Amino acid sequence: MFGFGADAPRHGDPRYLRVSLQPHGAAPLEVWRVAGPVSHGRDGGIAWSEDGALQFGAIELDEPPGEEDSDIERTAEAIYRRLPAFLAARGYPHLLRMWNYLDGITSGHGDDERYRRFCVGRARALGTVDPGTLPAATAIGRVDGERRMQVYWLAARTPGTPLENPRQVSAWRYPRQYGPQPPGFARAMLPPDGSAMPLMLSGTAAIVGHESQHRDSVEAQLDEVLVNLDHLVDRARQQRPELPETFGPGTRLKVYVRDAAELPHVAQALATRLPPSVSRIVLHGAVCRRELRVEIDGVHGH
Repeated sequence: MFGFGADAPRHGDPRYLRVSLQPHGAAPLEVWRVAGPVSHGRDGGIAWSEDGALQFGAIELDEPPGEEDSDIERTAEAIYRRLPAFLAARGYPHLLRMWNYLDGITSGHGDDERYRRFCVGRARALGTVDPGTLPAATAIGRVDGERRMQVYWLAARTPGTPLENPRQVSAWRYPRQYGPQPPGFARAMLPPDGSAMPLMLSGTAAIVGHESQHRDSVEAQLDEVLVNLDHLVDRARQQRPELPETFGPGTRLKVYVRDAAELPHVAQALATRLPPSVSRIVLHGAVCRRELRVEIDGVHGH
């Protein structure tokens, strides 16, 4: 279970996580459910819960001081060095979905930008990775000023199927202009064969090819995001034709908006573009490029 924002409940149960991003309007709890019993606990600062097929896990780690700023690169490396061994030891070696929340995501200039340094630290920890095993993922900037990195995930005993968007260059193939280390994630993830889980959609922005679009219009960016998500659903239906063709009651979306002043506008624009049956929460969170004003992730199924 997840709560959002400063007013969300605080609870020590490892099955609950408070996400610091502030919601606009209603802030329902997000709940992941399985059919059978769930075991849970904490192991060296890692919160976990499992049902024998899937594992939820979360790590929160304060950034150590750096020369001029707190050190996101070392923090990302520390978290991602722990992750593979933990997953293997508990028998859930296949990452399906990751979320990364870090303060000041686009602070810094050039290769010193914090998101770029995060990518470097994560890659150093993981080493050489087969792109065919990359999880779906989101990386969003916290805006609370707390230099505390929050990472949570969904892992499985058997692998899912990562998907790419034909409209976009794969993130792990981005050119050097976006930093010394390309991001490491898939655009979406189909669940393991035989699972009743939905399609998992990565954080999706107004990027075509590898370039940001519509820098001067949050509404145009929102439309581009929805086109990208439609293409991901189409790609997924090539392998799982039983997936619904369009968003509906089985769709759950998280919408991240960089500028707090644009939150009401984005919420209203979504109301005109999505069916009322699509559950969504709009959050104040910074996207990983300064010119990108909105990003959406979520799940899609029946």
